[in-house]
Amino acid sequence: MRVISGIYKRRRFDVPHSFKARPTTDFAKENLFNVLTNYLDFEDGVSALDLFSGTGSISIELVSRGCDKVISVEKDPQHHAFICQVMKEVKTDKCIPIRGDVFRFIERCHEQFDFIFADPPYALPNLEEIPSLIFKHGLLKEDGIFVLEHGKDNHFEDDPHFMEHRHYGSVNFTLFRATATTDEPPTL
Repeated sequence: MRVISGIYKRRRFDVPHSFKARPTTDFAKENLFNVLTNYLDFEDGVSALDLFSGTGSISIELVSRGCDKVISVEKDPQHHAFICQVMKEVKTDKCIPIRGDVFRFIERCHEQFDFIFADPPYALPNLEEIPSLIFKHGLLKEDGIFVLEHGKDNHFEDDPHFMEHRHYGSVNFTLFRATATTDEPPTL
């Protein structure tokens, strides 16, 4: 796993071969972040949420690029431990790894983020529900960006928050945006 840009640029972290995670490829990650820089300035107080964090590849990239706070949610104990190890190795307190179920986290989270990234298993039965859950629970700030990584068989063009779709090889990203007129945070 390699960091593409920022203060940890070119740093490599060896992911154990026993991991079941499918990390976002460097090629896809680099292209995605090239697109995202048109929408977000990661060095301008951005808070981020990385769901289904896997190896933490996106989390460390976000920290490297200057995010103020990154919450990384991963259910697998080995993967969670690896993310903690990586953050300890780079001596950052900007990433908060949480070991837990993403769907429970979404239901219980009362925080809003500038950027959310989700990379669920492509075969996850309820993958297509993730965008509506993000917006239903008001997790994205106004004009915030949500990116969902998914397989080629998922299509989100009819979603009211749809921005654009990008694909790099077998990796597909759909970008969504929160707008003031359609999204209200939940009342507590």
